[in-house]
Amino acid sequence: MRPQLTPLVQSLPDTVPFIGPEAIERQLGVRLRARLGANESGFGPSPKVIAAMAAAAPEAWKYGDPEVFELRQALAEHLGVPAANLAVGEGIDGLFGLIARLFLSPGDAVVTSLGAYPTFNFHAIGHGARLVTVPFAGDREDPEALLDAARRERAKLVYFCNPSNPMGTWWPAAQVQALIDAVPDEALLVLDEAYGETAPEGTLPSLDVSRPNVLRLRTFSKAYGLAGQRVGYAIGEAANVRAFDKVRNHFGVTRLGQVGALAALGDQGYLSQVIAQVGRARQRIGAIAMANGLAPIASATNFVAIDCGRDGAFALRVLRGLEARGVFVRKPMAPRLDRCIRVSSGPDAELDVFAEALQVALAGA
Repeated sequence: MRPQLTPLVQSLPDTVPFIGPEAIERQLGVRLRARLGANESGFGPSPKVIAAMAAAAPEAWKYGDPEVFELRQALAEHLGVPAANLAVGEGIDGLFGLIARLFLSPGDAVVTSLGAYPTFNFHAIGHGARLVTVPFAGDREDPEALLDAARRERAKLVYFCNPSNPMGTWWPAAQVQALIDAVPDEALLVLDEAYGETAPEGTLPSLDVSRPNVLRLRTFSKAYGLAGQRVGYAIGEAANVRAFDKVRNHFGVTRLGQVGALAALGDQGYLSQVIAQVGRARQRIGAIAMANGLAPIASATNFVAIDCGRDGAFALRVLRGLEARGVFVRKPMAPRLDRCIRVSSGPDAELDVFAEALQVALAGA
């Protein structure tokens, strides 16, 4: 006899959405020379962030402020919304879990795009939801198809990522606002804006915290360079934001994470420098792709999806060839999208390694 998992958990696959670069190193016995797969910021956080966290390190024995008060106040001022409309959690991934716990019951329909960010699916299925997917249209998420599915399935949650992961494509603010306006009242639109800082002006609609059926998610993991600290936040109607207190881990956002995020938010000059570096890196990744006869897809994120020109099996061989040469990238796995590999922006030295390895990996594939 042994304690039994719940029937729901027993039905789930024993897997995680991602294989980390550390696991690849262990499996292959290869030291990675270019870490270009997880959409982290290879340009690192602001020096002011490093200094602030170093100064706070002796206080790491203390729990972080469970109300995340200073960071929420600073975000409120930065965004021009009341602090009561902001919830801070352990990255967007952690917020997904809380949203699923708050709004989903077993059997509820959840609508998302086929091939969109898989961690959302991981949490939705983990709470017993029924996943309904619609295909990308022309390498972009399809807002009209998402709306049609939401209405047809009486969805409880609708997930939309803009700019999108894994393709890097985006819709302008007017089309996103049309989606916000049209989503059924009883469905919660989860609008993932993790890559908002690197998107062109006019991509993010203006903030409206009065709508009870919209939650917008942003993060310090990408442009701010704090992926390892796990700090993200939700922007929404005040009653929904208060509900996070019912289920969240109140000490989940660490003291050093709060210090680092606060310092990062306060150094917008450094953020601008990183955004410029990301833009230059995207251009270089595109040039490397074209030099090898491949087609880069225009991106508003800190990565570039590269069309390898054949099918998913070929793209996977390219990825494996890059891994064998110490280059970590990832790829979409959904049909049609799986013809691509996805390469994160990074410093020139790592892109030099990628350029060298790509030519060999393509020949091997």
